[in-house]
Amino acid sequence: MSRPAPVVLLPHSKGQTTGGDGPPWSAGTGVLPDLDAARATVLGATVRAMGPPRVKGPGPALGRLLGAQGPTLVAAVEANRALLTAPTRPAIERYSGVLYDELCYSSLRARDRRRVDDRVLILNALLGVAAPRDPLPEHRLELSAALPRLGRLGTWWRPRLTAALAPRLAGAVVWDLLPNEHGAAWDPGAVAVARRFTVRFVDEQGRTVSHWNKLLKGALVRFLAESGADDPAALAPFRHPTGYRFDAGSSDLGGVHAEVVFRKRP
Repeated sequence: MSRPAPVVLLPHSKGQTTGGDGPPWSAGTGVLPDLDAARATVLGATVRAMGPPRVKGPGPALGRLLGAQGPTLVAAVEANRALLTAPTRPAIERYSGVLYDELCYSSLRARDRRRVDDRVLILNALLGVAAPRDPLPEHRLELSAALPRLGRLGTWWRPRLTAALAPRLAGAVVWDLLPNEHGAAWDPGAVAVARRFTVRFVDEQGRTVSHWNKLLKGALVRFLAESGADDPAALAPFRHPTGYRFDAGSSDLGGVHAEVVFRKRP
């Protein structure tokens, strides 16, 4: 029996494109349909949490909930109020942050775009998880947000995402590129993966680097799409203009859950 294709777990991005030409979100239009009832619950709770429009604009409570202020908060509340009727874009086109800009999906060859479509899963607060071509309305919502009756979304999603991801990831090599907030929204120890690789970027002295993290992860996802790599040994050709290279000697590759280190070289 052949092994399942590798899976890449990515976080959502705060940066998003606006508008869209797809129909509003509805059940049955995305990956892992067992999550659709939970998705409908979160969409409805988010709309209700926005409350009715106010003459003076959104209050401070909504600012704290959405982590925004000023014009950004006004736009976020308007987008969230329209979640059930708003047009959609494929998730890979909706997100526009540093990671997704560096991946530059639109510039990939057709074969490599298909690899992204088939292998990437994007964890997010609104739908739990989305495949790149899944329809997604414009929104602003973090896993750290606490919605009325649901509580903190990362905690609320955790058992649901773990149960839904378990059959999808069973027996697969998983490149887990999730930051802590997203990583806490599922339990990898409860999923029977073949191997799970997390990554760390370090400077010449071995100190963990956070400044370039999203940029480097975007470049790595592009490399995985172009190479189809399912083993760290295939990372040897990886080169990033900022100087980061795969460092086998510093990586901890023993066991099912392994850490892959990329070190900055002169």
